[in-house]
Amino acid sequence: MRYSKIRKYDVTNGPGVRTTIFVSGCTHNCEDCFNKELQDFEHGDLWTDKTEDEFVKYVSNPMVVGINVLGGEPLQQTMDDSLVKLLKRIKKEFPEKTIWLWTGDLFEEAMENDKKKKIIEYVDVLIDGPFKKELRNIKLKYRGSENQRVIDVQETLKKGEIVNYKVKENV
Repeated sequence: MRYSKIRKYDVTNGPGVRTTIFVSGCTHNCEDCFNKELQDFEHGDLWTDKTEDEFVKYVSNPMVVGINVLGGEPLQQTMDDSLVKLLKRIKKEFPEKTIWLWTGDLFEEAMENDKKKKIIEYVDVLIDGPFKKELRNIKLKYRGSENQRVIDVQETLKKGEIVNYKVKENV
C-alpha cells in the first residue's frame, strides 16, 4: 500500500481529534474529486512497519479519539494486507477509538468482495458512495454529496440492514 500523507491531529474529517491517513490509488475518477492526485496508485510513499508504528504512536495520544482513512480509495488497498493489519492493530490496542473510512463504493457491493469486507469489518463508521458533483452540498456533515451515506457499520453488521450513523452536531 502507498499513502500520500498522515495527519497526526485532524479535526476536519470526523468528530473530535483524530489521526488520519490518506491512501494512494483510486479508479472511481469522480468528477471534481478533491484529491485527484491521490488517484495514482504510485503516488506518495510506501507503507512500512516503521510507518505503521509511527501512526499507532500518534493514535496512542489520549487526545486522539479515533482514526480516519481517506484517499484515494481505501477499499482498493487490497494489493497487500497493510490496511487490514493497521485496522486490526488499532482495534486490538485501542478498542475505545473509532475507525472512520470514506469510500466511493457502496456498502452492499463492497461487502460482496472478500478483501473489501475484511477491511470494512474493522470500521465503525463508513461514508459510502461516489462523490457526485450534481448532488454536492456543503452543508452536509462528513460527506460531499447527498447520495453518500454515513453508516454505523457495526450496527449494520449486527442487524443485517443499513443503520445510519447518528451524526452529533456539537462533537
